[in-house]
Formats: sequence, C-alpha cells, structure tokens
Amino acid sequence: METLLIYLLLGAAAGTIAGLFGVGGGLIIVPALVLVFTARGLAPEILTHMAVATSLATIVITSLSSIRAHHLKGAVDWSVFLAMTPGILLGSWLGGVTAHLLPGAWLQLLIGVFALVIAVKMWLDGLRSAQLPTDGSRLPGAAALSAGGGVIGWASAIFGIGGGSLTVPFLSHCRVQMQRAVATSAACGLPIAVAGAISFAVQGWGEEQLPPWSSGYIYWPAFLGIVLASTPFARLGANLAHRLSPQVLKNCFAGLLCVIGLRFIWLNAGLVLG
Repeated sequence: METLLIYLLLGAAAGTIAGLFGVGGGLIIVPALVLVFTARGLAPEILTHMAVATSLATIVITSLSSIRAHHLKGAVDWSVFLAMTPGILLGSWLGGVTAHLLPGAWLQLLIGVFALVIAVKMWLDGLRSAQLPTDGSRLPGAAALSAGGGVIGWASAIFGIGGGSLTVPFLSHCRVQMQRAVATSAACGLPIAVAGAISFAVQGWGEEQLPPWSSGYIYWPAFLGIVLASTPFARLGANLAHRLSPQVLKNCFAGLLCVIGLRFIWLNAGLVLG
C-alpha cells in the first residue's frame, strides 16, 4: 500500500506538471521512476529500462483522452497521422530493442542529454519573434513522413516519451499550424507508446532481476498509480496554467529539465567513460 501511494503521488506530480507546462508526462515520469526504483534497491542494470517502459505504458492510456479532446475540436490532421504511423510503429519497436541493448548508465546519460536539449530548445523558442507561414506548404510526401515518424518513434521509445517534443517541431518545420501540430502530435503519441511498450515488454521478458508484477520491463504497480492520478491532476495543472505567464512557465520547466539532465549526466558520465 505504501508503494502504491508513492506511485499515486508521482502520477499526481507528473499530471500536474504536464498540464501546467503543456508537455508530455514522460519527461517527468522517467527521471522520477529512476529515483524511486533506485531507492527501492532494484537492480541498476534494469531499473532505467523499467522506468522508460512503464512510462510508455502509461502514455497508452493518457494519450487516449488527449486524442479525443483534440479530435472533438477538429484539430487532428489524420492524413498526416496515417502517413507517419507505419514509420512510428517500426521506429518505436526498434527503439525498445536499442534501449534493451544499452547499459543502464548509458541510457540514463542519454536521457540527461535529451533533457538538456529540450530545455535549451524551450528557451530558444521563447526568443523567436519571426512568424512563418502555417499552411503546411513544406509537408513532404507519405514516404518521407513515414521516415520522419520512424526517427521520432525510435527516439521517443528510447526516452520513454510520447514524442510531442519531437513531433511538434517536425510538423512546425513543415509549416503546419501550431494547434494542428500539437493535436496531430498527440495522436502520434498513441502508436509510439503502444509499439514501444510492447517492444520493452518483449525485450525484457525473462529477465531474472525483474520484481514481481512485471511484464518484461513494464512494472504494473507503478503503471496503476501513475494512470489513476495523472489524468485528474493534468486538468488541475491546465487550470493553473491559465493563471500564470506562459513564458514564465516555459522558463521554469526548462530550468527543471536542466537540473534533471545535469544530475543524470553527473551521475553516469563517469560510469560510461570509466
């Protein structure tokens, strides 16, 4: 019961932050689960893989409500989604395979670097003033969209995220209007999470150091607590966001990502290089 309470609190925190900052909860869930699993004494060789896999599994559930909300507003570009999905499914599966082959220290180091990159990107986005056309005039053909989806799916599965921090910039570069880019990115998060979670479950099947209640690298008690708490608290975070400055929110979250990224790099760089 005490352990489930920890995961409920983690889900509440992840949901609030996701709603407050307008980002997927994976950027918070993965580092937080790494800390919780470390404190519980789980094997360092597998705990990061478990954090990533469990995060992806929660995104399967949380993305459904997000997709529904965006679809009701008519904001999802389903033609782009369908073109990207084959590549996303393949890339996400390969992302799970890639992560399985990486030692835990390497995986944490990569997550730390990724957190710093996203933090810098958020700061730079806040400095941009130029407005580009948003008519989708730079959207490539179906094959190129599928290839882009493959890269996004591969990286997202490795980092345990729904891909919004990668898909939205990609679609924005193609001059898709921001609301449609965000909505389509939310839809793309579902195949990323499904294929990635299944891949991690398969890759981790039979690992001897896994705790009870695991399916491969997916740890169900953490999944349950996070899913139960994250959705209602995401609404709370979204309501709070309307009362605060968007730019202040972005800067605060970027600062949080910097702290997370630097901590992961500091703890693991020596292990990797040594």
